[in-house]
Amino acid sequence: MGEKIIIVMPAYNAGKTVTGVFERIPKPFLKQISEFIVVDDGSKDDTANKIAQLSRKYKIKKLVHEQNRGYGGAQKTGFTEAIKANADIAILLHSDGQYPPELLPTIIIPIISGEADMVLGSRILGGKALQGGMPLHRYLGNRFLTIIENMAYGLNISEYHTGYIAYSKKALNSIPLLKLSDTFHFDGEMILMASKKKLKIREIPIPTHYGYEKSYLNPITYGMDVLKIIFKNMIGKYNF
Repeated sequence: MGEKIIIVMPAYNAGKTVTGVFERIPKPFLKQISEFIVVDDGSKDDTANKIAQLSRKYKIKKLVHEQNRGYGGAQKTGFTEAIKANADIAILLHSDGQYPPELLPTIIIPIISGEADMVLGSRILGGKALQGGMPLHRYLGNRFLTIIENMAYGLNISEYHTGYIAYSKKALNSIPLLKLSDTFHFDGEMILMASKKKLKIREIPIPTHYGYEKSYLNPITYGMDVLKIIFKNMIGKYNF
């Protein structure tokens, strides 16, 4: 397999968790990774020091935002760099351990086989979202919003609200990612744009582990924002 695989990792105050995420990556798969692009998004803890330590062992390119630009803003920086590096596959991996690094070899299989341009890790397909610690109100909100989004976008996806996503080169070059938001809605907008660009989307089941990152979200505000995105799409705001 000769694909150039790059991991994009937004890191915001991830000093306590980022080392553990790297250590959980399957050792055989490490040999297939060309580079890790870690975006330190204005962290106030010792994230920078931890990344510096990890750089002695892993092929890391560290990019720093002196001021926090948001979850989507960090991804824009990381994926823009991955495109410049001519990545064949770029995988979004969180630095807080919420999504399983153990499944990195699995999430790229549909892209390698030509079945997908974009692969989503779904906690709903995993079947144990609640057992994994997803609060009931968030689970119900996730299901409600996903039903609405599927109806609005004409798709049949089990979960839009995942942060575990692999992109093919075609996807990265087709989606105008710099025109999307700098917020936690960036992932959902990428799925929407993949649909609009007629890209092939597949899902894999993943286990649920609730980390720190979700604590930054207000579920009611998040849900209202998703409905706003659906409305904006209906009136043509995403027809880039």
